[in-house]
Amino acid sequence: MSLKAFAARIFAKSVYRRTQKWVKDPVKTQEKVFNMLLSRAKHTAFGKDHNFNSIHTYEDFAKAVPVRDYEALRGYIERVVKGESDILWPGKPDYFAKTSGTTSGAKFIPITSESIKYQVQASRDAMLLYIHETGRASFVDGKMIFLQGSPELSEKNGIKFGRLSGISAHYVPNYLQKNRLPSWKTNCIEDWETKVDRIVEETREEDMTVIAGIPSWVQMYFERLTVATGKKVGDLFRNFELFIYGGVNYEPYRSTFEELIGRKVASIELFPASEGFFAYQDRQDKKGMLLLLNSGIFYEFIKAEEYGSENPERLTIKDVEVGVNYAMVISTNAGLWGYDLGDTVQFISLNPYRIVVSGRIKHFISAFGEHVIAKEVEQAMQEAIQKTGAQVQEFTVAPQITPQQKELPYHEWFIEFVKKPEDLDQFAKYLDKALQEQNSYYLDLIKGKVLQPLKITPVRKSGFQEYMKSMGKLGGQNKVQRLSNDRKVAEGLEKLQQG
Repeated sequence: MSLKAFAARIFAKSVYRRTQKWVKDPVKTQEKVFNMLLSRAKHTAFGKDHNFNSIHTYEDFAKAVPVRDYEALRGYIERVVKGESDILWPGKPDYFAKTSGTTSGAKFIPITSESIKYQVQASRDAMLLYIHETGRASFVDGKMIFLQGSPELSEKNGIKFGRLSGISAHYVPNYLQKNRLPSWKTNCIEDWETKVDRIVEETREEDMTVIAGIPSWVQMYFERLTVATGKKVGDLFRNFELFIYGGVNYEPYRSTFEELIGRKVASIELFPASEGFFAYQDRQDKKGMLLLLNSGIFYEFIKAEEYGSENPERLTIKDVEVGVNYAMVISTNAGLWGYDLGDTVQFISLNPYRIVVSGRIKHFISAFGEHVIAKEVEQAMQEAIQKTGAQVQEFTVAPQITPQQKELPYHEWFIEFVKKPEDLDQFAKYLDKALQEQNSYYLDLIKGKVLQPLKITPVRKSGFQEYMKSMGKLGGQNKVQRLSNDRKVAEGLEKLQQG
C-alpha cells in the first residue's frame, strides 16, 4: 500500500467519526444550523426586512419567511448581482453559479466562501466514506476524471461567475492535482463533442481509477473510447474502480455501462446543485443518500400533494415520514431563504436520514390526474430492462392527449435503445405493468378505460444528443428532462426524427 493510500485510510476513519457525531443527533444538529444562519444574517437587508431579530423559533421563521422560488427572490438577488453588500448574507458572495432559467433568462445563484467549503468537503467525504466502508484506497494512486463544464469564469461587478462544476474545479485539493484529468486546456473547451474527443486522447493511455459525471455524458465518453481503442473500458483501464455520478438515476444506464466496461464497477451517488450539496451515498450496502444536516443548510419539506396550495404545511426533519413525496425547501449559508429548490425527495430511512431524489416538482405527468413522477418511470424502466436484457441510451415520457383515429389517450415513451428488446410490445407491457404497480391513479385510469397502455416511439441513434445540441444543452451538467406534462420535448424529438 502506498503512503498516499495509507494516509487516505486514516483520514477516512476521522471523517467517518466526525460524520457519526451529527448523524446520531440530527434534530439538534439542524437546530444549531438554523440558529447559526439567523444569527449570521440578522443584519442583512433580508434579515431586517423579515425581522430576524424577533425570530426565536422555527414557527416564528415559517410565519416571517414565505417559501419563494428564484423568481420571487430575484429582487434581492439582483441587488447582489449589482454589487451591493449585506443583502442576503454578510458581505458579497465569492461567486455566482450561472444556470439556465425556465421563465426569464439566466439565474445567478450566489456562492459564498462558507457554501463552497461545504461543496468541496461533501465531494471529498463521499469518497472517504467509501474508503472507510470498503477498506479500498489504492484508487487514490491512479488518475481521476470529472466530466464537467469549463472552469473559465467571467466577472460581473467584481464577482466571478460560471457553471458550478467550473467553479468547483478551482478547488481541487493539491494532493489530487497530479491525479486529475483532463488538462486545464482541454477542460476549457466549450464544444462538448470536441472536448470529449480530446479527453479520449488524453486518457486512453492513463491508469484511470475514478470517473465521475452525469451518466448520459459519461456513456458518450465510454462509447468514443471504445471506438478509438477497440477495447472495453474495463480492459483499457484495468484499475478502474469507482464511478461517481449525480443529476439522474443511474439504474436505467447500469446495464449499458457494464456492457461498455465489461464488468461491474462500484458507484457513489451524489446530490449536488448550485444552491448547495445536499446528500451523498454513504454506504455501498444501503440504498439512498445521507442527507447532509451539518453543512450550513436548514431543510424544510412540503408534501408534494399540498405543493401550490394556499397554505401548505411546512415540516422539518423531525416531522417527515418514509415514502412520502416531498418538495424540498432550503435556507442556506449562501443567503437563500425559504428557497423552493424545485426537487422532490422521498425518505427511505429516518435513522439515519436517507433520501432518494424522486424528480422535479414541475416535471410530472398528470394530464388525467395520475401524477406520475420521475422515480416511478425510472423504476419501471429498470424493471423492464432487467426482464428483457435491453439496454437504453436515454428516454423521456410525455402524454398523448389527442391521438389520431379516435383511440384512447396514452403515455408516449420516447426511447433510444443501445440494444433493442427482442419483443418491443412485451417490453412496453413490462413498463406499463411496473408503472401500474407503483401508481394507483395510473392503474385506475387504465382499468377505467380513460387511458390505454403506454406506447413506445423508438428514437434513432444519437437522437437525444442531437436534440440536446439543438437546444444548446449538450454535455456538462445538462440533463434530458425525464418526463413532462406537455409535449414540448416530444415535439422537439419528433421534428428531429422527421428531419
